[in-house]
Amino acid sequence: MTERSVVFNTFTIERSFPAAPALVFAVFADSEAKTQGLNPPEEATSGYIEFDFRVGGRERFGFQETDGRMVADNALYYDIVPDQRIVYSYEMYADQARISVSVAAIEFGNDAAGTVLTWTEQGVYLDGLDQPELPEGGTAWMLDNLTAHLTSQAAGTSPAETQG
Repeated sequence: MTERSVVFNTFTIERSFPAAPALVFAVFADSEAKTQGLNPPEEATSGYIEFDFRVGGRERFGFQETDGRMVADNALYYDIVPDQRIVYSYEMYADQARISVSVAAIEFGNDAAGTVLTWTEQGVYLDGLDQPELPEGGTAWMLDNLTAHLTSQAAGTSPAETQG
């Protein structure tokens, strides 16, 4: 019999971006912009199978990791307030096994730089197939890429030039 377990975790990441909340929010509202804004230029290939950005809409994303493992993300949007917040849940799969279920809230506010984004996520990690620190690290990585993307747009350069 397979050993079953559940691990819970909550994290919050706050970042400032050199763009107005409407511009930062727009990155999350469009599949092409989201692919370009949250991934480094060399990995900006779309893995979206479905992208329906509206309350009740779904987002499905899939990709293959370098070790060959197939990863999928299935999300459902619960609350969208343009330029202010996004609330959604998602489940992650690895090779068709559900590894976690999470609820995330992304808030967009004004600050001196342009936008302060607060990402809060609560996750349930199943049967040792996912680790709580991985989603937090992945979210921080995506927000780092978003910083480079928005900084390069403001400077009129490519993200690769901005990242050095």
